[in-house]
Amino acid sequence: MPTVSSKRRLTAGAALVVAALVTTTACGGGDGDGDGKGKGAGYNAALNKVANPSKKAGGTLRMVGKQDLDSADPQRAYYGMSWDFMRFYTRQLVSYDTKPGKAGTKLVPDLAESTAKISDDGKTYTYKLRDGVTWEDGSPLTSKDVKYGIERIWATDTITGGPQYVMKALDPKGEYKGPYKDTSKDKLGLKAIETPDDKTIIFKLPKRNGDFEQFLAMPSGSPVKAAKDTKAKYTQRPFSAGPYKFQQYKPGKKIILVRNDKWKKDSDPIRAALPDKIDVTISANLEENDKRLMAGDYDVDLNGTGMTQSGRVTAIQDHRGSIDNMHTSFVRYVALIHTAKPFDNVHCRKAVFYGTDFAALQQTRGGKLAAGDIANSTFPKAIPGYSDYDPYGVIERKGKPDPAKAKDELKKCNKPDGFSAKITARNNNPGEEDTAEALQAQLKKVNINLSVETLDGADSSSITGSPSVVKKRGYSMQMSGWGPDFPSGQGYAQPLFDSRFLAETGNYNESQIKDKKIDGLFDKAIAETDPVKAGEIYKSLDKRILDQADWMPFLYEKNITWRGPRLTNAYMSDAYNGRYDYVSLGVNDKK
Repeated sequence: MPTVSSKRRLTAGAALVVAALVTTTACGGGDGDGDGKGKGAGYNAALNKVANPSKKAGGTLRMVGKQDLDSADPQRAYYGMSWDFMRFYTRQLVSYDTKPGKAGTKLVPDLAESTAKISDDGKTYTYKLRDGVTWEDGSPLTSKDVKYGIERIWATDTITGGPQYVMKALDPKGEYKGPYKDTSKDKLGLKAIETPDDKTIIFKLPKRNGDFEQFLAMPSGSPVKAAKDTKAKYTQRPFSAGPYKFQQYKPGKKIILVRNDKWKKDSDPIRAALPDKIDVTISANLEENDKRLMAGDYDVDLNGTGMTQSGRVTAIQDHRGSIDNMHTSFVRYVALIHTAKPFDNVHCRKAVFYGTDFAALQQTRGGKLAAGDIANSTFPKAIPGYSDYDPYGVIERKGKPDPAKAKDELKKCNKPDGFSAKITARNNNPGEEDTAEALQAQLKKVNINLSVETLDGADSSSITGSPSVVKKRGYSMQMSGWGPDFPSGQGYAQPLFDSRFLAETGNYNESQIKDKKIDGLFDKAIAETDPVKAGEIYKSLDKRILDQADWMPFLYEKNITWRGPRLTNAYMSDAYNGRYDYVSLGVNDKK
């Protein structure tokens, strides 16, 4: 999934100061509070473990966000933080385990009694619903509610913005038109899903897809009660099947969830439901948000994208026990556009790899701990497909460039005197413009002359996401970031590298790769139901992309995240790209 835009630019000089502070902090005191200034559970206390474990119920969990949910409608949301937040009021047949780190990417039963019973040919998935699952009005939640909710994905003229993996897997020809155009009496006419009784639901795939259960674990797999479906307006007041329901929603301002008294804990093995209330304030003032987090007015950042530069400095100096250095599943990268000369030549693309000072880009964004590790693979470390393959010696040289090899590649691509190129960067994504300017200075040393063009991240879909606009404006490189929709090679890489995902708007195959072998590797991996075997196929795909210098990763992103001292049961989950698993959080009002 694409990174969410922010409203602040991070200066390179300040980032270096923060990097030094974070390094000093990390060396000074392990996981404890060290100098005693921090009053939380300890530095990195929620990294691959649970900070302040507790079963204590009650109190109000107070969240603040720079940006609202992209939608509160489970079939329309696409931001990772929205998916994390929806665990409070939506349920799916299967969901992610409530465990720290990579263990949180395991699929476990939620509405269903067990994970799917899969037929021998890998095309039929059968689930039985648990006893006692209800809606917020106390009515039973049935298999037909699950089917109806999933059918809403097909109503693409009304239910816009969400992922469409389930639709493509069950109905690749697009024959069904969604429940609002369904002519059957019960509006349940999608033949690929059967509901023989209220407790049983059966999915019939036209071809195998080893990630199908991952699709169902997304909020788009949530049930919706047809009688409560207000179509495009459903985002204003979703009907709850989880432990909390909406008391108030003022888009861009406030969300308040309160307990759903019809929810039964014995029907839900996942949700701890500790707080009595979830109170969310939306405020675009990032620095003020950080100050109020540190003052104790809020407990946690809804967006989970890390603190501002000034907030990090104060938190590191004065509140070290309340911060976590989160690793995310996001990769920062530069797409090298094949349709833009001279990047139609592999050697010109390789010259960029050798001419880039990856270590300096890391420092520009805040250093190893505040920004992340230098990347060698196109895949993040938590996704099957990652390997230590490093054909350009990036890790071996500790991120430093190799100007001699860069110039040799320029000769091989018949550009011995170098060439000019135009790179885009989003001016409201922290550090991206500075990073592009740093790359501009680095590549100039090997006679690759970049011009940097900045744009608003909100316009990405129609500008950098449009191949025709990219060609018209003469762009040849794009700087951006990407994280997985779900923790597999398909969920991470297919929109980036599969030629069949090229689109005229909202395109994420920004390098415009058209490689039948890569497409074939995706097909082979997706049909593989053994995730280990699929991972080996994705490693081959990663190797091919790197060998061809199609797409240049430069950072595995990290951030500094505030964990309020009132928070209990806080842990980072790889299933939600390094955010806390919101559904497990509690609060201790004595702190």
